[in-house]
Amino acid sequence: VQLQASGGGLVQAGDSLRLSCKDSKRTSSNNGMGWFRQAPGKEREFVASISWRGDSTTYADSVKGRFTISRDNAKNTVYLQMNSLKPEDTAVYYCAQRIGPGPGASMYRYWGQGTQVTVSS
Repeated sequence: VQLQASGGGLVQAGDSLRLSCKDSKRTSSNNGMGWFRQAPGKEREFVASISWRGDSTTYADSVKGRFTISRDNAKNTVYLQMNSLKPEDTAVYYCAQRIGPGPGASMYRYWGQGTQVTVSS
């Protein structure tokens, strides 16, 4: 698995978590990266993306103001800081490498196994 997501867990509403995504093959430093999530019975949805330099970020409306995506290219790692978590944020979170424009999942590759985030009310 090239992209290893970690940091998920079971938290209460209002808590915070920081997810990490490490690229074991060190090929992502020149690519934009993104976080997606998939809740049971729902389609995978875009959460956030970041440019390869880290100077441009995009967020889904549902997480704006609560989540922050960042990256450390020296560590080949992308982060997702999640604050003020809500029960509706419960999902498996995946990171992926961007290969094309736009937030669609088809523009990303190297999905990995994801990390479970569960937010209780």
